[in-house]
Amino acid sequence: MISKWFDASEAKAFGISLAQDLLKQDISTHSKGKKNKNKTHDALIKLLDRIATFKLQNKLNFYKKAKLGNAFKWTLIEGGYTPDDANKLTTSLLIKLQD
Repeated sequence: MISKWFDASEAKAFGISLAQDLLKQDISTHSKGKKNKNKTHDALIKLLDRIATFKLQNKLNFYKKAKLGNAFKWTLIEGGYTPDDANKLTTSLLIKLQD
């Protein structure tokens, strides 16, 4: 029972997968144009849907949320995001998991 509480492998894998998808989307806040705004909006909606689905299908305790957030953050940093941007996105992710 206790070992299951500490098994965060699925949450960690989800955090990495989510960050990799975000990196693949190449969402740029500096790009202009309606087409880019639609692309950005659609990508964010898909990410939010994935987060909501994962949250419904998995019981996440604070340890698992921390592992998920840490994996997400460091995957973004390793992918080229600045630490500040990665922190902001990670904070948003963790808030969404609290809803």
